Parts: sequence; structure tokens; C-alpha cells
Amino acid sequence: MITIRQARASDEIAMQNCNLTNLPENYHMKYYLYHLATWPELSFVAENEQGRVVGYVLAKMNEDMTEPLDGHITSLSVMRSYRRLGIAERLMNQAQRAMFEVFDAKCVSLHVRISNIAAFSLYRNTLSFDIDHTEPKYYADGEDAYSMKKDLTALYSLEQENLDF
Repeated sequence: MITIRQARASDEIAMQNCNLTNLPENYHMKYYLYHLATWPELSFVAENEQGRVVGYVLAKMNEDMTEPLDGHITSLSVMRSYRRLGIAERLMNQAQRAMFEVFDAKCVSLHVRISNIAAFSLYRNTLSFDIDHTEPKYYADGEDAYSMKKDLTALYSLEQENLDF
């Protein structure tokens, strides 16, 4: 059984290991700490039965502090042997819900390599993100990225209205 929980500072090494194993974009440890210290409610890890981190989502709020506030997915990774089990979707849903509930985020954005067909399919077909625009040479190796967005208001507003007494 896979458990999704809020990420802690003690998860940094496991999160970085997951990142280094699976993704070409890598971050320094201080970048994880920055996210976890500034927006502790927004990043999550997936743990297996042995308590090993097998996936994570690193998320933040936009830093320009414009209204309305928007969330951003910085990084999402699931270890190869745990893919196609719905873990990435669960991690993303937790982060999006936290953005909406804690910060009243109206939308969430992310970037995905144009060549990453599996991730693009997850974001577009499973999680209902739309392409906002293409960012040329976004990645360090020169590859273009799709900048994608998702409206959170329609997703959670009805649910919140049903909870009002």
C-alpha cells in the first residue's frame, strides 16, 4: 500500500534521490528546503510499505504575490517501478487541493518537456491541464517546454459550497 503524506525536511535526501534517478532537471538540497520552509503545506511524498519514499511533488505559490494567487508545480517524480499505479495523480491532487484550501489559489501551473509524452498525457488527459503556451529553450539542454495551467476554482468551489452550513 502506498501512503501519501506531507513532505518534511527529513525527506529531502529521499526526494533528491528520486529526482536524480528519474529526471534530467536536478536541484540543490537548499532548493527543496526553500520549498518546504516557505510552503510546507504544498509538497507531498509517496511512501511504500517499508516507509521508503517512492515519489514526490514539490510545489509552491507564485512569488510575485499578484492577485489572484497561483500555485506552481516545481517537480513531480515517481520511481520507475512504482509508475502506472496512480501515484503521480494522487500526489498532484494533494498539492492542488492544498493550494486551493490553504492559499485560495485560483489556478496551478507547471512546465513539461515537449518530448515527455507520458508526463504530458498525465497532465492533459488525467489531470485536465491545458497548454497555455510554449516556452522555447526552457530547459538547460535547450529543449522547449509546454507551459500548462489548470483552473482550480471550478474543481473545488462546488465541493466547498456543499460543506458550508
